[in-house]
Amino acid sequence: MSRIILDEQAIRRATTRIAHEIIERNKGVEDCVLVGIKTRGIYLAKRLAERIEQIEGASITVGEIDITLYRDDLTVKSKTDEPILQGTDIPVNISNKKVILVDDVLYTGRTVRAGLDALIDLGRPEQIQLAVLIDRGHRELPIRPDYVGKNVPTSKDEKIVAKLSEVDAIDEVTIEQK
Repeated sequence: MSRIILDEQAIRRATTRIAHEIIERNKGVEDCVLVGIKTRGIYLAKRLAERIEQIEGASITVGEIDITLYRDDLTVKSKTDEPILQGTDIPVNISNKKVILVDDVLYTGRTVRAGLDALIDLGRPEQIQLAVLIDRGHRELPIRPDYVGKNVPTSKDEKIVAKLSEVDAIDEVTIEQK
């Protein structure tokens, strides 16, 4: 059983609202960098950058970060199993910048913690902010987003599935029973 909670239009409205909030909170986008967590976070970061440029007339740097090696649930099943690394690409030095970390769904907070660790290894940002499309609750770590597309209270036996056209050929967020 699956129910759509955000369709293409709702996702577009949410990213537009988040873009406005980023501009307002940071009084523009000077010294700001959007960094998407692989995989869907990078596409959301690119969409936010497009919206910000349309609204503000100023471009914002977009980077992508691979958190594979920073995950606390990374286990190696056998000596031949190696994690697949997708690479990190942030085209500017993040030291003394305001970094907005972007992800699709915030759940336990462990993915974001891994993203924070990866960012700190790259430099010392002035500030790190967090933007997510969906906040579903059930935090295991003290992590709170600065920008949220939609809060969706869930039970632990439900699953949020975010699909973006760049990866999944459709824009929608659904809630499903596990």
